[in-house]
Amino acid sequence: MSDDFSIWDVFVSMFWFMLLFAWIMLLFHIIADIFRDRELSGFAKAMWCLFLIFIPWIGALVYLIARGNSMAQRSVEAAKENEAQMRAYVRDAAGTTSAADELAKLAEMRDSGAITPEDYEKAKAKVLA
Repeated sequence: MSDDFSIWDVFVSMFWFMLLFAWIMLLFHIIADIFRDRELSGFAKAMWCLFLIFIPWIGALVYLIARGNSMAQRSVEAAKENEAQMRAYVRDAAGTTSAADELAKLAEMRDSGAITPEDYEKAKAKVLA
């Protein structure tokens, strides 16, 4: 038996490792998609999971053929939903008022006499700065 491990053996090992890694990632994406789908019943989700566990290669291929297009749509919808939640969080954390809203409030306070015109000008300069 030879103790040599040639460069070709390194490339073949890297190929098989990357293939295994891609396979595992594909299974994670499919399982996440199964549980993300709101239209599938619990029974259908369980059947897809059993299919993927007991016949993984065929199960993944059948899932991609049967539901691959809707899988992409659900991923896009989930990304949009996450972005909307992030934007809402940022708006809440930063404050929901814009410069125009602040100026309108200041003008209303000035008109009602709650603040003086000088205070209004100072506050307006701060908002616009």
